[in-house]
Amino acid sequence: MKSILVIAERELKTYFSSPIAYVALTIFTFLAGVVFYFFVGVMVESVGTRAMMSAQTGRPPDPIDMPGVIVQNMFNFLSFVLLLVLPMITMALFSEEKKRGTMELLLTAPVTDLQVVLGKFLAAGVFYMILLATTLVELTILFAYSTPAKGPILSAYFGMALYGLAIIAVGMFISTLTDSQVISVILTFGVLMVLWLIDALARSASATTKAILSYLSILEHTNDFLQGVVSTSHVIFYLSFIALGIFLTYRSLDSLRWRS
Repeated sequence: MKSILVIAERELKTYFSSPIAYVALTIFTFLAGVVFYFFVGVMVESVGTRAMMSAQTGRPPDPIDMPGVIVQNMFNFLSFVLLLVLPMITMALFSEEKKRGTMELLLTAPVTDLQVVLGKFLAAGVFYMILLATTLVELTILFAYSTPAKGPILSAYFGMALYGLAIIAVGMFISTLTDSQVISVILTFGVLMVLWLIDALARSASATTKAILSYLSILEHTNDFLQGVVSTSHVIFYLSFIALGIFLTYRSLDSLRWRS
């Protein structure tokens, strides 16, 4: 465990000693703020429209959890943003080691391949949690001016955490396949886009094929979390995805050891 923490600490220091971490944080924080402001404006306009219709019909408007809708829409948009941002975080996990020629040193160090993989995954995961924590600013504003239901918000954060870690697992594996960060980020984004577009392809498929393709869509599984539903099948999907990414990274690293 100590070796894993040492590797994770080393990787986190690498993140914050380069502009990548700050660029990713800036992009994500800025877009989260813009999207939050936009959806608050949409909901305020909606309140006015509903009040006007209520006055005309003489019937009170149907109740709606507006803070919950704002959070749901914000995370729906940010889930796509993460497809662009997280590959920037994973692209250097192993490709930079190969480019600098330090991969051989890493493979001959007194640590196992699994410890290396878990250490780097932990570092990327911690950075992602920092990234996700920046949205607490918008959440604080919501709680200051309204009383949102806490359950759906907690499930939304839980789902987004699993979603981001699954993306990191994919990007980490792809990072072992090349010594170019540019190729790594492009390949990761391409794979994630395929996993995202699978859901669109499923709409024109037969019932059985549609069910299979929808299940493989990495974004489809976030919907229930954002609506306040924690489904065991979705949790298992993301945990399986993470485990698969870690296993493939481990096997790829093992093959590098034998070739070096």
